[in-house]
Amino acid sequence: MNIIFLGPPGAGKGTQSRFLEKKYGIVQISTGDMLRAEVACNSDIGKQAKALMDSGKLVSDDLIIAMIKNRIAQKDCQKGFILDGFPRTEAQAEALDRLLVSEGKTIDAVLFLNVDEDILADRISGRFTCVQCGKIYNDISNPPRVDGVCDACGGHEFQRRADDKRETVVERLKEYRRSTAPILPFYEKKGCLYTVNGMLPADEVTAEIEAFLKK
Repeated sequence: MNIIFLGPPGAGKGTQSRFLEKKYGIVQISTGDMLRAEVACNSDIGKQAKALMDSGKLVSDDLIIAMIKNRIAQKDCQKGFILDGFPRTEAQAEALDRLLVSEGKTIDAVLFLNVDEDILADRISGRFTCVQCGKIYNDISNPPRVDGVCDACGGHEFQRRADDKRETVVERLKEYRRSTAPILPFYEKKGCLYTVNGMLPADEVTAEIEAFLKK
């Protein structure tokens, strides 16, 4: 089972990806993680990517596609994979499609988490994580049961991402609408796009996703 998650930043793609990864044994693939791994192991792709980043340039779509090709060929992807954060543009979607055709693979489902962006901006700007275990909290919707103490590991140190400030979130959502939202029709034409109500509680979002996957 090969899946793509689409939706604006903070829609819950990572949370739902981790659930599917655990339940179905398919691997969540983050292009950011892949890029860091390639650079760390000093591969040819990593060297090219590092040179671009060091010069302040964006990593090209060709390099990202090459990384994905290498990643999905690995043994742990035999049961399938989840792409979270890619593709971000129609050109990337088309390039990914060509890659999968050449590898004899297909995308079984593209899951679009549809959310109210105003509410989402409030949700993201209020979130913070435990430094020790990475559990995600929110000031309003999901605070720790005991103030200042992580529910999962008992840690006392938390952090907020700099790009989770409300004004930054609003700009990220604008960029999403400009570049990523237009790829939805690309997958709709292929008949594999499923729209999920991302405003529901996480367990209900999961239930909707599972209902789509059973089809």
